[in-house]
Order: sequence, then structure tokens, then C-alpha cells
Amino acid sequence: MTQHAAGGADQVKTTVGRAANSDKLETAARVGFAVNGVLHLLIGWIALQLAWGGGSKKADQSGALATLAGNGFGRAVLWLGVVGFAGLALWQLTEALLTRRGEGKDLVFDKVKSVSKTVVYAALAVTTAQFARGGGSSSTSQSQDFTASLLKHPGGRTLVVLLGLVVIGVGVYHVVKGVKKEFVKDLVEHPGTLVENLGRAGYVAKGVALAVVGLLFVLAGVRRSAAKATGLDGALKTLRDQPLGTTLLTLVGLGLIAYGCYSFARARYARL
Repeated sequence: MTQHAAGGADQVKTTVGRAANSDKLETAARVGFAVNGVLHLLIGWIALQLAWGGGSKKADQSGALATLAGNGFGRAVLWLGVVGFAGLALWQLTEALLTRRGEGKDLVFDKVKSVSKTVVYAALAVTTAQFARGGGSSSTSQSQDFTASLLKHPGGRTLVVLLGLVVIGVGVYHVVKGVKKEFVKDLVEHPGTLVENLGRAGYVAKGVALAVVGLLFVLAGVRRSAAKATGLDGALKTLRDQPLGTTLLTLVGLGLIAYGCYSFARARYARL
């Protein structure tokens, strides 16, 4: 029985290894990076409109997807995104199963990160498909519904607070990655000073936005109010409502656009 299980595990690793070395998977993953760039460009643009009192779209993933779903060309981009995000999810899964870089805590961290990204990209592929088919729902409502479901369970408030702290940690990680230019390690070669500066600004801006998203989750848990968990759209509006909020949101919006531009370069230079 043990030998049978071991043989099955070896077969899975062999299959995953073949997928990891597939040119089609690499192409799909690069398409995913490019479409992700389009989404960030749109989110950044919506954020700028929000900062200056215009626009009514959600400054988040659902707002960007809904914008693309509004015309035939945009829907074609969405279907490309479905393929690309599914490719990125599969690529991250192969990283989680096959990677052997580092040891100890570093290896565990890399595997946890790969698994987390697998879930994120898989969910994004499903969501993108929903919008491409004419459906889809607000990211804000999804965040609030998820938070409400957690709050109904014993210890739910603690879970929501912990979730918020994890998201804040992810935000801080992005800021540090941008400031230290560690994202260059994700590329097969140096993309040039312009792309480096775009990546730096993009990672910092995205990190700030994620940190505020996490803070809203913490507040939702502390106050036992799912309405506080408003996701990225709520986070950007929270920034807008602070002193010098227009300036803050403008900088973050420009940073998200910078991240979108960097994503196009990553589609070409990504280490896969």
C-alpha cells in the first residue's frame, strides 16, 4: 500500500514537472502577467478619477473587470485573462510542489507563498470568467459577505482580525520588496532603469493599498461589523478621506498604473 502511494506521488510529480516545463504553460503565464497589467492600469485610472471627484466605478478588481466587459474587445481580453490566470495558478502550483530553493524557514515561506498565489490566481481566473460571460459581482460585496460569514462563527472576530493582520503583512512585504527592488530577482535579466523605477513605485503603492485593506479587516473584526470590510475600493476611499487625501490617492493611483506598466515588462522578463 505504501509503495503504491509512493508510486502515485512520483507520478504526480512527473506530471507536474512536465507541466512546469511546458512552453504552452509559460506562454499562458506571461499572458496572465500582461492582463494583470491591464487590470492595474484600469484600477489606477479609476482611482485617479475617484481622487478628483469623478467616476462612479469601483476602484478595485471588479470595477476593472466590469470596464473590460463593457465591449467586445474588452471581453476578448477577459477570456485571454482566464487562460493567463489559470496558467499562473498552475505555474505557482508547480512551484509549490517542485521548488527546492533554500532550506528551513526560507523553503517553507516560498512554498506557502506559492500556494497562496495559486489560490489567488485560480480565484481570479474564475472571477474573470464570470465577468467575461456577462456576470460577476462587486469585490466589496464579496469581501463583506465573506467577513459576515466568519463573524457568525465562534472566534470569528479573532479570525477576521488575524486575516486583517495577514493582509497588512502582505502590504508591508510589497512595500519592502519595492523599496529594496527585490522584485528584480523575479526577472531573468535586468529590464532597465525605467522598468525598475516603475516596479519600485508600483510595489510601494500596491503595498500601501493592501495595508489599508488589512486595516479595514481589523476594524471589521474589532467592531464586529462586516460593513467595515470594504476591500480595495473602500481602502482607496479611506485614503481619499484623510488629510491631503486627494494627494495621497493620486500618488497611489499613479503607483498602481506604474505597477500595471511594470507587469507588461514582467510578462516578457519573468523568471518561469
